[in-house]
Amino acid sequence: MPITNNLTAQIIISISLILMGGFAMTRITKRLKLPNVTAYIVVGVLLGPACFDLVPHNIIEGTEFVSDISLAFIAFGVGEFFKVSALKRCGLSAVMITLVEACIVSAAMFCVLYFLLGLDLSLSVVLAALAAATAPTSTMMTIRQTRARGAFVDTLLQVMAFDNLVGLIAYSVAISVALSTLHGGFELTSVLTPIIKNIATAILGAVFGVIMKFFLGGRSSDNRLIIVVGLLFAFCGICALLDVSPLLGCMMIGSVYINLTGDNKLFLQVAYFTPPLLLIFFVRSGLNFDFSALTHGGTFGGVPLWLIGVVYFAVRLVTKYAGAYVGSALTRQPREIRCFLGMALIPQAGVAIGLAALGARSLGGEIGDALETVVLLACIMYEFIGPPLARWSLSLSHSIGAEDVPEAPPPDAAELIDKVRRIREQNAHVIPPQGAEEQAFTEAAEEQIEAMARPGLYRDKFRR
Repeated sequence: MPITNNLTAQIIISISLILMGGFAMTRITKRLKLPNVTAYIVVGVLLGPACFDLVPHNIIEGTEFVSDISLAFIAFGVGEFFKVSALKRCGLSAVMITLVEACIVSAAMFCVLYFLLGLDLSLSVVLAALAAATAPTSTMMTIRQTRARGAFVDTLLQVMAFDNLVGLIAYSVAISVALSTLHGGFELTSVLTPIIKNIATAILGAVFGVIMKFFLGGRSSDNRLIIVVGLLFAFCGICALLDVSPLLGCMMIGSVYINLTGDNKLFLQVAYFTPPLLLIFFVRSGLNFDFSALTHGGTFGGVPLWLIGVVYFAVRLVTKYAGAYVGSALTRQPREIRCFLGMALIPQAGVAIGLAALGARSLGGEIGDALETVVLLACIMYEFIGPPLARWSLSLSHSIGAEDVPEAPPPDAAELIDKVRRIREQNAHVIPPQGAEEQAFTEAAEEQIEAMARPGLYRDKFRR
């Protein structure tokens, strides 16, 4: 039962439990070499009504907006990879691979769920659409950790971005079909309306990208971060009013901004800012996870939910690899891309979980609960095997360290390099190594400290 009836205390204590519980669980999963997302979902299950019931139900219900905001930040980061220069290199082939792969995955998933398991049309069509989505976060973290480079990585990033774009469009159509079926009738306008809304959202996102470029020019790092967060929150609010997912529009914001400015540093700062928000999002997903439905024989249409989750997991695992292989073969990609691209597309987490939460909210009732439970179960299983498979694919495709081999130093520089190496070894315990996101955030903090130490400069930056 909740610890207190005071609402303010409930909110503060619940957020603290979520943050500290998520952090503590990552200490365990790190030793098991599992991704943080798994830890967060497990903590949500432990804190939720399925186990210790430490987070009140009204707190869980009152934080639905976290899904929209988290999707916005995830999508904004994905938009970075829609650079025109990268699209010119492998854009057409990436589009073809994505379309072939997504069609194979969704078609196979629908046939198995609807015809083989005999599930309801509404649940089958939504799960088939969600199967196309890929988790960009865990794969991008693996790429950054391994410093992988090359044609394989370029193609992978493009396919991941298009995967989520196709998945969102498919989800918009699928949720419309599902709602029409549940309400006893199917009309063409019910399918076209969300598509039109998403096109309008994409156009609005492009406008927001131009506005972001205009507002961020010449600003200090701290104010840039404030403006980005404010604009993304405003965009999420508009999307909530239109009852449409912010995913496509936020992708467009990131894409327009990166192509207008080439400012990669902003995306690194935002990526370093978002971990607490994403932690709350994934833990909240675990709080909604109906674990008892799996352990006490929960069913949908007479089929056990655990069986639906396992079938979804297995079908998507096989068809993702097969679809990526077929698409790569049709576009005549080299062997490394044909054989290993599908392995790197297996992870599924943030986008699918976020869309499942939105779908559960739209569908409601038994079908909404079943949708969220099945997707969460499958995503937990994917988080066990997805990141290792992504790392393995990068290794097998010879992408790790592909462009990071240093040239031999000139003879007269050897002594200087040796001195620098000794200094670094002596001071290695003082400052831990920083990732790209942490370095960008640290630079922003140092800039702020410098500005505060020089009053005239601080006043100039404050005016900005």
